[in-house]
Amino acid sequence: METESNRIEGYPKVSVIIPTSDGYRNGLFPTLLKQLSEQTFQDFETIIIKGDSRQGRAINTGADMARGQYLLTLDDDISLASKDAFEKLLEVLENDKTVGLAGGINVIPEDASHFIKRAMREIPRRASPPVDDLTESDLAEHPLLMIRKDAFKKVGGENELIPRGLDPYLRLKFRQAGFKVVVVPGAYYSHLPPPTFIKLVKQFFRNGKQAAFCNKFYPQWVIETPDSHVKNFAGRRPFLYRAGRYVLNMIKNALRGRWIYITVYKAYALGFIWGYFKY
Repeated sequence: METESNRIEGYPKVSVIIPTSDGYRNGLFPTLLKQLSEQTFQDFETIIIKGDSRQGRAINTGADMARGQYLLTLDDDISLASKDAFEKLLEVLENDKTVGLAGGINVIPEDASHFIKRAMREIPRRASPPVDDLTESDLAEHPLLMIRKDAFKKVGGENELIPRGLDPYLRLKFRQAGFKVVVVPGAYYSHLPPPTFIKLVKQFFRNGKQAAFCNKFYPQWVIETPDSHVKNFAGRRPFLYRAGRYVLNMIKNALRGRWIYITVYKAYALGFIWGYFKY
């Protein structure tokens, strides 16, 4: 394990890794790069991996290049909502060696459109429930995630085979290695859904296809993703259990009048069926 005492002089403390498809993302990526320069913590290098369609492979490539003691993954379409987010995440990993992954809190921007706010409130995991204290959670995710690099190498890094489910896979590997996975209060970011209803539906259809691929070829890596902060994790559930839960959730949300939820998860189911028989 690399410590402060044997840290190579001139090397940064943190390596920020950002996979990106086109280096632009409708203007969100250049804005994110500007926000990096506004963080209170600045002892980091930035590694941009452009054009790799497999996020896991892109992050592993960045990790191989990284000189920092810690890795920090960012999605190229997020916005950093707190200027001390990096500082808060690093403080947790520096002060508690049992923490392997420290994630931020995904918040709904005040200036977001009515549609974006409603979508983030209706759709599970599109916004993080607030926390006041350091909290073990399944909502620590790649869009803003600081990683203990030596532990990352120990668990074998990211899964390069699956197109979906990287977050639960990495969290499971870290927990199996004896590390805690937490979210950090005050480390805020915003990761918004697509700006229009049609684009949101298309995204869920695509997600359904990718989920079908994983269920069909890599069922051992289909891992539970709770909707809220929980300390005890089930890990895996049988397919029939998940299918029954899907039906029950559709009924509950229909009774609540959550039409965005109902529509996008119908698209997800259609994508899953289409993908399962295509692959």
